Amino acid sequence: MYWGTLAPDPGVAGDLGQWLSPEEHTRSARFGTPALRERYVIGRATLRAALARHVDSSPDAVALSRGRRGRPQLRDPAGLDFNVSHTDRVMVIAIARDATVGVDVERRDRVINTAGIARRCLTRAEQQALADLSEDDARRRVLQLWTCKEAMSKATGDALSAPFRKLDVAHAPVLRLRAGPAPYTPEAWTLHAIPAPDEFFATLAVWSGRMSGG
Repeated sequence: MYWGTLAPDPGVAGDLGQWLSPEEHTRSARFGTPALRERYVIGRATLRAALARHVDSSPDAVALSRGRRGRPQLRDPAGLDFNVSHTDRVMVIAIARDATVGVDVERRDRVINTAGIARRCLTRAEQQALADLSEDDARRRVLQLWTCKEAMSKATGDALSAPFRKLDVAHAPVLRLRAGPAPYTPEAWTLHAIPAPDEFFATLAVWSGRMSGG
């Protein structure tokens, strides 16, 4: 697991840009502002540096491609999987061998439509558990449950098409998937609350179902 910043000292993005592929440089040029371009370059370079440690390569030589529904993957995974999430000016990278991973990070102070998201994305049991919470505690609970479901959906490649309202997640004593339709069956998943700075929620989902493919 790797934490990174997308807002380092000035000039760093220019130095890290040498690690990006021509396709990544083309994509970075499409961002509308210098700040967004810089964050993209730093994020991709940080990912390449992290993966390079696991594939015995230099960051610029890491061969990346896109799998199901555009999910990033190594061109020759050899049992290695990874996933990335970012919010505000931080990013988190999960790398695993012989398992598929998804990760999501959110700011704890993010303003959301708590009731609306709960109706669209939470199971009946999860919604009922919000009734005993204060407004702010309910908001934070929804955010944390969201990171769990988003992390699982990123592991499968389903993204926002995943059946969020059917993924029933227990919040305590530890995060765990209680119920869900295939491939979101509890025995195939483990959820981990990632140690994070106080202002963030981050969740790692590990799926033993299959490795991601093209």
